[in-house]
Amino acid sequence: MKKTKENCVSNTRKTTLNLSYWSGAWVLTMALVAFGPKFLWEENATLTIIAILVNLGFGIGLIFANKKHLNSLDELQRKIQLEAMALTLGVAVIFGLTYSNLDVTNLIGYDAEISHLVILIGVTYLAGSVIGTLRYR
Repeated sequence: MKKTKENCVSNTRKTTLNLSYWSGAWVLTMALVAFGPKFLWEENATLTIIAILVNLGFGIGLIFANKKHLNSLDELQRKIQLEAMALTLGVAVIFGLTYSNLDVTNLIGYDAEISHLVILIGVTYLAGSVIGTLRYR
């Protein structure tokens, strides 16, 4: 079957929707892991482990959905996304380890939290995607 522009757009829409479902499920199970032990099952270790394993399963599904989504994009969109991801990986490793070193050496007066790194990753990826899209317009 000949690959038409309409088929590519339709496939990209399907993979984008699929990616959003996996993302939503992963976020919901992350919230379940974070709040379930305190508010739902009173620190029951078995239920907490099950929730963590379910979250891990959705996380793995999210990785594969993201890979499938990237493969559905055209060359330019894929290039923009991969450049944003490369920038994000570099920033996360360099700034994450620097932040950790600041904590370990007690040069900051608080504990380095993973949530700070997650926010930095999100902002970096968003900025990289927007800048890439504007650059290749």
